[in-house]
Amino acid sequence: MATQPSPRPVREDPVRVDSRHYTVEMENEKIRIVRVRYDPHEKSVMHGHPACVAIMLTAGRMRFTYPDGSAEDIDATPGQVMHNPALDHLPENIGDRPFEAILVELKG
Repeated sequence: MATQPSPRPVREDPVRVDSRHYTVEMENEKIRIVRVRYDPHEKSVMHGHPACVAIMLTAGRMRFTYPDGSAEDIDATPGQVMHNPALDHLPENIGDRPFEAILVELKG
């Protein structure tokens, strides 16, 4: 997850619309921890996240397509940490290896 052209309100909850790739590890009134897992060349559906911190667990090459049709490729490294504003996107693992990350979604 990186820089969407402009922050937008969250659309669809990824855990609800794509439970194959997104699972809740823990949730309370302040944060939700979501595990993200994609096999090689798997693609999600358009969904949104509130402002969050992403911790990359594996190396990977991801493509994020935004609602306006623009796309951005991200090269992730294990241990890399990224902060992202609220955004909507459609992720795709364009690499040849499984990709895994932890999202710490911020509430309120």
